[in-house]
Amino acid sequence: MNDSFAGRVSAIGCLDDPVRRSVYEAVTRHPDGVDRSTLADELGLARSTAAFHLERLVAEGLIAAFAKRVGLRTGPGSGRPTKLYRRSEMETSVSVPDRHYDLAADLMARAIERTAQSGDEIRGALQAVAREAGVEKGREAGSLARVLEQNGYEPGDDGDGGFALHNCPFHRLAREHTTTVCALNVGFLTGARDGAGADEYAIAPAVAGAPCCAHIRRSTAQ
Repeated sequence: MNDSFAGRVSAIGCLDDPVRRSVYEAVTRHPDGVDRSTLADELGLARSTAAFHLERLVAEGLIAAFAKRVGLRTGPGSGRPTKLYRRSEMETSVSVPDRHYDLAADLMARAIERTAQSGDEIRGALQAVAREAGVEKGREAGSLARVLEQNGYEPGDDGDGGFALHNCPFHRLAREHTTTVCALNVGFLTGARDGAGADEYAIAPAVAGAPCCAHIRRSTAQ
């Protein structure tokens, strides 16, 4: 599955078809896996119809296909393994505008674990783990712009070679816990810049009323 905003919308959107949704729900009732013939009989569908919807769900990452030998016979003559389907371990959600509260929760949990082990001050630990996560994502993405796009910042040209950020991925949290969440945000963006090797940019405060607390400026801009 493509984990971009468009990819997540596509995955959720494919369940809008009532037949496909019934196929997905039927698969979830078989945690050990179900073959297409059994599922087709259970739902009263043609096997070709069941197969079509199963493969679409596999393509979207919502269910997983695997091969397993069914029955007691093993060895030569026991036949080929049967293709089975079960719900995948992937989790997906969509919010509009694009939010990434899961990322904030992960960073906060890491910070709590770090302070429990080291006794460090929680806010410093949060900034540290946020920066480390940003470095990792920057290295994976290969560019700062891609990190911003993938994590809901909606970057746009600021007219001076930098990025204006048109969305806050942690909006509701930032509104209620501004100091803490903005510190997390700056740590993450700083790490993303460093991980992507984008030394030409500086993480600066945004103007009052901007959607995000940070503004990514070209460090040479006047």
